[in-house]
Amino acid sequence: MPRDLRFLVIAEGQFGPLTSKTANSCIRYTPERVVAVIDSRRAGKTSQEVLGFGGDIPVVSTVAEGLQREPTALLIGVAPQGGKLPQEWRAMILASIDAGLDVWSGLHTFIGADPEFAARAAKKKVEIHDLRRPPENLPVAQGRVRTVDATVVLTVGTDCNIGKMTSALQIRDGLKARNRKVRFAGTGQTGILIEGWGIGVDAVIADFIAGAAETLVLDAANGAEIVLVEGQGSIIHPGYSGVTLGLMHGSMPHAMVMCAQPSRLHIGNNPWITIPPLPELISMHEMLVKHLRPAPVIAVALNTYDLSDRAARAAIEKTRKQTGLPTTDPVRYDPNPVVEAIDAFHRKRVRASARRAEAPKKRVAAKRR
Repeated sequence: MPRDLRFLVIAEGQFGPLTSKTANSCIRYTPERVVAVIDSRRAGKTSQEVLGFGGDIPVVSTVAEGLQREPTALLIGVAPQGGKLPQEWRAMILASIDAGLDVWSGLHTFIGADPEFAARAAKKKVEIHDLRRPPENLPVAQGRVRTVDATVVLTVGTDCNIGKMTSALQIRDGLKARNRKVRFAGTGQTGILIEGWGIGVDAVIADFIAGAAETLVLDAANGAEIVLVEGQGSIIHPGYSGVTLGLMHGSMPHAMVMCAQPSRLHIGNNPWITIPPLPELISMHEMLVKHLRPAPVIAVALNTYDLSDRAARAAIEKTRKQTGLPTTDPVRYDPNPVVEAIDAFHRKRVRASARRAEAPKKRVAAKRR
């Protein structure tokens, strides 16, 4: 992925803390790529005013206004349920293509497969990038992750859109600050966009979800000490649990980080599903992977964006006592409690591996004596 992209981001009618995940993450982690956001409802504001971060990136009302900022590409900035393209956005996309902008999209609706978009893009000689389009010839998982030396850590969560990707990215930066060789394996369209590579596992045929996760980890482990795998969905979500379990079994983590939002008591759009207490949910995750490879939950990352500072700190302390695990909000506060838990777990693994490697040598030496 080229690093000199200048995105005009479409988030029409949906730019906000919870409704424009792709736009928000791109602004948080690669703000140098974003020149403006389209949302006529919030036009005249800045990203900082809408999201609480992003500085003076402007919100504009039309494509024409955005083009004045000299973008080189259009980014679809939302990831709605089902990943379908809002019909009212077609005209904006066509206008952007006509203006010579490449198109980057993480929707399940592949922009490049739409005859009108494809024809217009070919005419204007611009490229369409569908981030969720999976690679061909993915394998069925065979447990090959068992062969990697790197420590594999998977973020899991109580629900969708709970902070699994953001937590992993914050942890990544914390580990890099400790000079760890760490790689982030993106499994969703936004993670792929930020990191520049990955596989959108929720667009993969069910039989190959675990194989896609396995492939990602094998690639990421090349030259890495620690691989952070971006989690997806929730094992108790009625719509997305299949992706979650396939990702867990394919990535075969050594450890997991549980992500939760203290104020969220029910599964997203399913208020009839109560989120169980964290200790129960932690046990469920550990049980689901233990027969492939024991993988304890070693830390908790909370999303407290909607709480006051006092309430957020109280929630962190309550969770720490409830679970007995290092806990923080890695975005709002210092991610170090989770970073240290992973680093300590990794160091312990390395020492144990060294002892196992040394044991045969000691046995041979003992026989010779």
